[in-house]
Parts: sequence; C-alpha cells; structure tokens
Amino acid sequence: MLVWSRPGRMLIWTVFALLFGVLFLAPLAVILLSSLADQWNGVLPSGFTVEHYTDVAQGAAWKAVKASLVTGFLASALALVSGTWAALALRIQDATLARVLGVLFFIPSAVPSVSVGLGLLVAFSHPPLLLNGTIAIVMVAHFVLISAFTFGNVSAGLARLSPDFEQVASSLGARPAYRLWHVTLPLLTPYLVAAFGLSFALSMGELGATVMVYPPGWVTLPVSIFSLTDRGDVFAGAALTMVLVAVTLILLLGLERVAGRQTRS
Repeated sequence: MLVWSRPGRMLIWTVFALLFGVLFLAPLAVILLSSLADQWNGVLPSGFTVEHYTDVAQGAAWKAVKASLVTGFLASALALVSGTWAALALRIQDATLARVLGVLFFIPSAVPSVSVGLGLLVAFSHPPLLLNGTIAIVMVAHFVLISAFTFGNVSAGLARLSPDFEQVASSLGARPAYRLWHVTLPLLTPYLVAAFGLSFALSMGELGATVMVYPPGWVTLPVSIFSLTDRGDVFAGAALTMVLVAVTLILLLGLERVAGRQTRS
C-alpha cells in the first residue's frame, strides 16, 4: 500500500529504520565488537584487541579463508557455465518442455542443504565414483546448491533480451556461434556478472551440506566459524565472521561496478 502523506512516509521510514537497526545492524555490531573483544563481562567489552584478526592471517584460519575463496570461485564459475548453457538451450525449446525442464533445474534449491550433503555422502562413498574424503565432493555440493540460482538469473536476462539484435545479426549473415559470442553474451553480461556474484555469495556462506562432506584439510569459513563457536571460542569465530562478510561484500561491490559499466556501455 502506497503512503502519500508526509507524516505517513515519516512513520514508514521510522519503522523501517528500527527494524533494520534491530534485525541487521545490531547483530552485526555485536559480532564486530566480539571480534575485537579481549573480555566481555558486562554490557560492553572491558578490553579490546586485534589478536583475533592476527590469528586469521596464519594457521588454520587462513587456510579456511583460502578454502572458501577457491571453492566459491570454482563452484560459481562451473555454475555460471552450466546455468548459462541450460538457459540458452531451453530458450529454443518448446515452451512446455522448457517449463518442465526449468522446474527440474530448480529442484536442488528446494531441497534442504543438509539433505543434499547427506545424499552426496552416501552416493559417492563407494566405487566406481569415490569422492568421499576429497575436495571434489565439496565442489560438487556447492555446485548443486547454487546452479539453480545462476540458471534463474540468466533465464531472467534472456527473457528481457530483445530478439531484434540477434535477428539483425542473422540477417547480416552472422553464424549462430558468432551471434552467440558477439551479440547474445555481451548483452547478457550484466546478468552473468550478477549470477556469478549471487552464486559466490551463496557459496561463501554455505554450511549445511559442507559440514556433511568436507574432508580434513579443506575447512571452509562457515565450517570453521561453526567449529570455533561450538567449542566456545566466540571471539575468534566473530573475527572469522567479519572476514567472511568483508570478503564477500568487497567482491560483490566489485562485480556490481563491472555490471554497471557494462550496462552503461
């Protein structure tokens, strides 16, 4: 419902600010304070330190950062390729068939991530395809969970793409491969960048399936944060959480700038 009066708009903005502050900013502020806290026995920390962030730059914490980045990039890149390929392929199919296959593509996103992790663990724990205990099963788990979102973003971009450009290229004698690489994909670049960014963010924060399948030596940030807080080391877990937020936010802002430039050009 639209609010036209000035007092009404002020009330809506006030309610929004309160909800945003209580539900988002306050928890984030608490995590930030925890990551810098030396001791916390009262309302506010009684001492501050950067030791928790220093620990992130070495040992198991730094390995968790690298594991999350590598997993996020590889799984997102694979999801981008497969999701784009599927969206382009279904675009030229019969409408009913494309709708049915599109629904099937979204099934993994409707299944709880823990169930996906358990399914992969059971399916790939025996020959002929033995992935249990390897890094590959983590990549597969992340790919399964994020590929539907990539497919959805690219499909939305194709739905908004005017066919006139491709038709003009065809009328000028452009072959299908040339038309794809020089017309369709450049026009889809903002959607491809957005799809990769969403996939990467989802991969960086994925815990349910990862905690079921990760091998020793390949502990991602969410799993490491869960392990630290489960052992009662809340301050170190908070520092890793802030690192996770910062890395994800920096990448998303960078990708947003790239998408903005492509849109303006």
